[in-house]
Amino acid sequence: MQPSSPPPRRMATRWLLAAVVLALGAGTALLYGMKGQGGKESANSCAASRAAIARIDPVVRGEIAALTLNKTPRPAVALAFLDASGAQTSLADFKGKTVLLNLWATWCVPCRAEMPALDRLQASRGSDRFEVVAINIDTARLDKRQAFLTEAGVTSLHTYADPTADVFQTLKQAGKVLGLPTTLLIDPNGCELGIMPGPADWSGPDALKLIDATLAASGS
Repeated sequence: MQPSSPPPRRMATRWLLAAVVLALGAGTALLYGMKGQGGKESANSCAASRAAIARIDPVVRGEIAALTLNKTPRPAVALAFLDASGAQTSLADFKGKTVLLNLWATWCVPCRAEMPALDRLQASRGSDRFEVVAINIDTARLDKRQAFLTEAGVTSLHTYADPTADVFQTLKQAGKVLGLPTTLLIDPNGCELGIMPGPADWSGPDALKLIDATLAASGS
């Protein structure tokens, strides 16, 4: 004699409980996975950057006072874009350098105004230890980019671009950017030290003090 099957209602209850258990298990795995990417482990990888932030905090004044330093530095958001030759590159390729990452577009009036200052900063401080990485995110009329740079006399900046504007969307989703221009300060370990919305005189004395202090704090 074969055992009788459980009533349909009891079977439905068992399936529901099994589904809840699986969902909770998946949620726990996801939680730990997220923690591994952006939790304690990520924070610990940038623990040494706290000393750099403490050292540069006193010079965040004047023209660059809007720079917000991170109380808990974390690895910078992974970004991919193109170099001057059109080859794929990424922010990770600059590890070992202090980077001033700037997002700009030709239709952004404040961006156009600050671009010559970024060029002068690259001319005065650019080296194998520091680079201004200015990424153009124009998605149309790409010929206007080079025309503007030529007209503005920009000669020291390397040309980086993302014609898909994915870098902007990625940073926006990470809560890093709302508009243009936006500038991020990243140390040689790839850790984000601070972020600044809006334009600045990046070749002025306040900005130069910031960059010099950052280089000294990072030992680069």
